[in-house]
Amino acid sequence: MTAGLWQHWVLPGIWITLQLTVYSAALATVVAFVAGVARTHRLKSVRFVAGFYVEVFRGTSALVLMFWIFFVLPQIAGWSLVPMWAAVLALGLSYGAYGAEVVRGALNAVAPAQREAGVALSFTPWQRMRLILLPQAVPEMIPPFSNLLIELLKGTALVSLLGIGDVSFAAYLVRLATQSSAEIYAITLVIYFVIAFLLTRGMRALERKTKAGIGRRPDPGIGIMRKLDIRRTTETAVPTSAGGGGA
Repeated sequence: MTAGLWQHWVLPGIWITLQLTVYSAALATVVAFVAGVARTHRLKSVRFVAGFYVEVFRGTSALVLMFWIFFVLPQIAGWSLVPMWAAVLALGLSYGAYGAEVVRGALNAVAPAQREAGVALSFTPWQRMRLILLPQAVPEMIPPFSNLLIELLKGTALVSLLGIGDVSFAAYLVRLATQSSAEIYAITLVIYFVIAFLLTRGMRALERKTKAGIGRRPDPGIGIMRKLDIRRTTETAVPTSAGGGGA
Protein backbone atom coordinates (compact mmCIF):
# COMPACT_ATOMS: atom_id res chain seq x y z
CA MET A 1 0.00 0.00 0.00
CA THR A 2 1.41 3.37 -1.00
CA ALA A 3 1.90 6.19 1.46
CA GLY A 4 -0.67 8.31 -0.39
CA LEU A 5 -3.43 5.75 0.03
CA TRP A 6 -2.58 5.37 3.72
CA GLN A 7 -2.54 9.12 4.30
CA HIS A 8 -5.65 10.07 2.34
CA TRP A 9 -7.95 7.10 3.02
CA VAL A 10 -6.88 4.81 5.85
CA LEU A 11 -5.82 7.36 8.48
CA PRO A 12 -8.99 9.48 8.02
CA GLY A 13 -10.95 6.22 8.18
CA ILE A 14 -9.42 5.37 11.55
CA TRP A 15 -10.30 8.83 12.86
CA ILE A 16 -13.91 8.52 11.69
CA THR A 17 -14.20 5.05 13.26
CA LEU A 18 -12.94 6.44 16.57
CA GLN A 19 -15.41 9.33 16.41
CA LEU A 20 -18.29 6.99 15.67
CA THR A 21 -17.31 4.73 18.55
CA VAL A 22 -16.97 7.56 21.06
CA TYR A 23 -20.16 9.40 20.07
CA SER A 24 -22.26 6.24 19.84
CA ALA A 25 -20.89 4.92 23.14
CA ALA A 26 -21.70 8.22 24.86
CA LEU A 27 -25.28 8.15 23.58
CA ALA A 28 -25.66 4.45 24.41
CA THR A 29 -24.40 5.04 27.97
CA VAL A 30 -26.93 7.81 28.61
CA VAL A 31 -29.75 5.75 27.11
CA ALA A 32 -28.69 2.65 29.04
CA PHE A 33 -28.70 4.42 32.40
CA VAL A 34 -32.01 6.19 31.78
CA ALA A 35 -33.79 3.07 30.53
CA GLY A 36 -32.07 0.76 33.02
CA VAL A 37 -32.99 2.89 36.03
CA ALA A 38 -36.52 3.25 34.66
CA ARG A 39 -36.73 -0.56 34.51
CA THR A 40 -36.36 -0.61 38.29
CA HIS A 41 -38.83 2.22 38.96
CA ARG A 42 -41.62 1.66 41.44
CA LEU A 43 -44.28 2.80 38.94
CA LYS A 44 -45.45 0.06 36.62
CA SER A 45 -46.13 2.51 33.78
CA VAL A 46 -42.51 3.71 33.82
CA ARG A 47 -41.23 0.14 33.83
CA PHE A 48 -43.54 -0.69 30.91
CA VAL A 49 -42.32 2.18 28.73
CA ALA A 50 -38.67 1.36 29.44
CA GLY A 51 -39.26 -2.34 28.83
CA PHE A 52 -41.05 -1.59 25.55
CA TYR A 53 -38.09 0.45 24.34
CA VAL A 54 -35.62 -2.28 25.31
CA GLU A 55 -37.58 -5.05 23.59
CA VAL A 56 -38.13 -3.05 20.40
CA PHE A 57 -34.55 -1.90 19.93
CA ARG A 58 -33.01 -5.22 20.98
CA GLY A 59 -35.26 -7.00 18.52
CA THR A 60 -34.52 -4.85 15.47
CA SER A 61 -31.47 -4.75 13.26
CA ALA A 62 -29.11 -1.84 13.80
CA LEU A 63 -28.48 -1.72 10.06
CA VAL A 64 -32.19 -1.53 9.21
CA LEU A 65 -32.66 1.12 11.91
CA MET A 66 -29.79 3.09 10.41
CA PHE A 67 -31.41 2.94 6.96
CA TRP A 68 -34.78 3.88 8.45
CA ILE A 69 -33.36 6.95 10.21
CA PHE A 70 -31.39 8.07 7.17
CA PHE A 71 -33.84 7.30 4.34
CA VAL A 72 -37.35 7.03 5.83
CA LEU A 73 -37.31 9.62 8.63
CA PRO A 74 -36.76 12.57 6.22
CA GLN A 75 -39.93 11.56 4.33
CA ILE A 76 -41.96 11.45 7.55
CA ALA A 77 -40.53 14.35 9.55
CA GLY A 78 -39.44 16.59 6.69
CA TRP A 79 -35.87 16.93 7.97
CA SER A 80 -32.83 14.72 7.68
CA LEU A 81 -29.62 13.94 9.50
CA VAL A 82 -26.19 13.81 7.96
CA PRO A 83 -24.94 10.21 7.59
CA MET A 84 -22.58 10.48 10.58
CA TRP A 85 -25.30 11.50 13.05
CA ALA A 86 -27.83 9.10 11.60
CA ALA A 87 -25.34 6.30 12.24
CA VAL A 88 -24.58 7.55 15.76
CA LEU A 89 -28.28 7.72 16.60
CA ALA A 90 -28.95 4.22 15.28
CA LEU A 91 -25.98 2.64 17.03
CA GLY A 92 -26.54 4.53 20.28
CA LEU A 93 -30.21 3.53 20.51
CA SER A 94 -29.50 -0.10 19.58
CA TYR A 95 -26.63 -0.71 21.97
CA GLY A 96 -28.25 1.45 24.64
CA ALA A 97 -31.07 -1.11 24.76
CA TYR A 98 -28.57 -3.87 25.54
CA GLY A 99 -26.85 -1.66 28.10
CA ALA A 100 -30.17 -0.96 29.82
CA GLU A 101 -30.43 -4.61 30.78
CA VAL A 102 -26.90 -4.48 32.18
CA VAL A 103 -27.85 -1.49 34.34
CA ARG A 104 -31.08 -3.13 35.50
CA GLY A 105 -29.33 -6.36 36.44
CA ALA A 106 -26.55 -4.58 38.33
CA LEU A 107 -29.00 -2.45 40.30
CA ASN A 108 -31.11 -5.46 41.21
CA ALA A 109 -27.97 -7.30 42.33
CA VAL A 110 -27.29 -4.77 45.12
CA ALA A 111 -28.09 -6.36 48.48
CA PRO A 112 -31.61 -5.51 49.73
CA ALA A 113 -30.09 -4.52 53.09
CA GLN A 114 -28.42 -1.58 51.34
CA ARG A 115 -31.78 -0.29 50.14
CA GLU A 116 -33.27 -0.78 53.59
CA ALA A 117 -30.41 1.20 55.09
CA GLY A 118 -31.21 4.10 52.79
CA VAL A 119 -34.85 3.99 53.80
CA ALA A 120 -33.85 3.90 57.48
CA LEU A 121 -31.75 7.03 56.91
CA SER A 122 -34.79 8.77 55.37
CA PHE A 123 -33.09 9.11 51.98
CA THR A 124 -35.27 10.02 49.03
CA PRO A 125 -35.39 7.52 46.14
CA TRP A 126 -32.98 9.72 44.17
CA GLN A 127 -30.56 9.90 47.11
CA ARG A 128 -30.69 6.12 47.54
CA MET A 129 -29.95 5.68 43.86
CA ARG A 130 -27.14 8.24 43.76
CA LEU A 131 -25.45 7.55 47.09
CA ILE A 132 -26.04 3.84 47.67
CA LEU A 133 -27.14 1.84 44.63
CA LEU A 134 -25.18 3.32 41.72
CA PRO A 135 -21.76 3.42 43.49
CA GLN A 136 -22.09 -0.31 44.21
CA ALA A 137 -23.66 -1.26 40.89
CA VAL A 138 -21.37 0.63 38.50
CA PRO A 139 -18.29 -1.57 39.09
CA GLU A 140 -20.40 -4.60 38.20
CA MET A 141 -21.61 -2.92 35.01
CA ILE A 142 -18.18 -2.20 33.58
CA PRO A 143 -17.16 -5.73 32.41
CA PRO A 144 -20.36 -6.26 30.37
CA PHE A 145 -20.17 -2.64 29.22
CA SER A 146 -16.65 -3.39 27.99
CA ASN A 147 -18.00 -6.25 25.87
CA LEU A 148 -20.73 -4.00 24.48
CA LEU A 149 -18.16 -1.32 23.66
CA ILE A 150 -16.12 -3.78 21.60
CA GLU A 151 -19.28 -4.96 19.84
CA LEU A 152 -20.12 -1.32 19.16
CA LEU A 153 -16.67 -0.74 17.68
CA LYS A 154 -17.18 -3.64 15.30
CA GLY A 155 -20.72 -2.47 14.57
CA THR A 156 -19.40 0.83 13.23
CA ALA A 157 -18.41 -1.06 10.07
CA LEU A 158 -22.09 -0.94 9.10
CA VAL A 159 -21.83 2.80 8.43
CA SER A 160 -19.80 2.12 5.28
CA LEU A 161 -23.14 1.22 3.64
CA LEU A 162 -24.15 4.88 4.07
CA GLY A 163 -20.98 5.99 2.33
CA ILE A 164 -19.25 7.12 5.52
CA GLY A 165 -15.48 6.86 5.12
CA ASP A 166 -14.68 4.69 8.13
CA VAL A 167 -11.95 2.04 8.21
CA SER A 168 -14.09 -0.52 6.38
CA PHE A 169 -15.02 1.92 3.62
CA ALA A 170 -11.41 3.04 3.30
CA ALA A 171 -10.31 -0.60 3.00
CA TYR A 172 -12.85 -1.11 0.23
CA LEU A 173 -11.56 1.92 -1.69
CA VAL A 174 -7.94 0.85 -1.29
CA ARG A 175 -8.80 -2.64 -2.53
CA LEU A 176 -10.40 -1.15 -5.64
CA ALA A 177 -7.36 1.05 -6.23
CA THR A 178 -4.70 -1.61 -5.67
CA GLN A 179 -6.54 -4.86 -6.47
CA SER A 180 -4.85 -6.30 -3.37
CA SER A 181 -7.38 -7.78 -0.98
CA ALA A 182 -5.20 -9.81 1.37
CA GLU A 183 -2.90 -6.99 2.44
CA ILE A 184 -5.49 -4.29 3.05
CA TYR A 185 -7.95 -6.52 4.85
CA ALA A 186 -5.19 -7.97 7.01
CA ILE A 187 -4.21 -4.42 7.97
CA THR A 188 -7.87 -3.63 8.67
CA LEU A 189 -8.12 -6.59 11.04
CA VAL A 190 -5.04 -5.40 12.89
CA ILE A 191 -6.44 -1.86 13.16
CA TYR A 192 -9.68 -3.10 14.71
CA PHE A 193 -7.76 -5.39 17.08
CA VAL A 194 -5.48 -2.60 18.28
CA ILE A 195 -8.39 -0.23 18.91
CA ALA A 196 -10.34 -2.97 20.73
CA PHE A 197 -7.30 -3.87 22.84
CA LEU A 198 -6.80 -0.26 23.92
CA LEU A 199 -10.49 0.13 24.74
CA THR A 200 -10.43 -3.05 26.81
CA ARG A 201 -7.41 -1.87 28.78
CA GLY A 202 -9.07 1.46 29.42
CA MET A 203 -12.24 -0.21 30.69
CA ARG A 204 -10.23 -2.44 33.02
CA ALA A 205 -8.49 0.61 34.45
CA LEU A 206 -11.89 2.25 34.94
CA GLU A 207 -13.16 -0.87 36.70
CA ARG A 208 -10.23 -0.85 39.11
CA LYS A 209 -10.78 2.84 39.83
CA THR A 210 -14.50 2.45 40.54
CA LYS A 211 -13.90 -0.52 42.83
CA ALA A 212 -11.23 1.38 44.72
CA GLY A 213 -13.68 4.27 45.09
CA ILE A 214 -16.01 2.12 47.20
CA GLY A 215 -13.23 0.41 49.13
CA ARG A 216 -13.24 -2.86 47.18
CA ARG A 217 -10.04 -4.58 46.19
CA PRO A 218 -9.86 -5.07 42.41
CA ASP A 219 -9.90 -8.63 41.17
CA PRO A 220 -6.31 -9.77 40.64
CA GLY A 221 -5.66 -10.12 36.95
CA ILE A 222 -3.49 -12.91 35.63
CA GLY A 223 -1.42 -11.77 32.68
CA ILE A 224 0.17 -13.93 30.04
CA MET A 225 3.56 -14.14 31.78
CA ARG A 226 1.89 -15.07 35.06
CA LYS A 227 -0.07 -17.81 33.31
CA LEU A 228 3.12 -19.14 31.76
CA ASP A 229 4.81 -19.16 35.18
CA ILE A 230 1.89 -21.10 36.66
CA ARG A 231 1.94 -23.61 33.81
CA ARG A 232 5.71 -24.01 34.04
CA THR A 233 5.50 -24.59 37.78
CA THR A 234 2.77 -27.20 37.28
CA GLU A 235 4.70 -29.04 34.61
CA THR A 236 7.94 -29.12 36.59
CA ALA A 237 6.33 -30.18 39.86
CA VAL A 238 7.36 -33.68 40.90
CA PRO A 239 4.24 -35.82 41.43
CA THR A 240 4.06 -37.91 44.53
CA SER A 241 4.64 -41.53 43.66
CA ALA A 242 1.84 -43.78 44.80
CA GLY A 243 3.70 -46.97 43.94
CA GLY A 244 6.92 -46.58 45.95
CA GLY A 245 9.06 -49.53 46.98
CA GLY A 246 7.58 -51.62 49.75
CA ALA A 247 9.32 -52.21 53.02
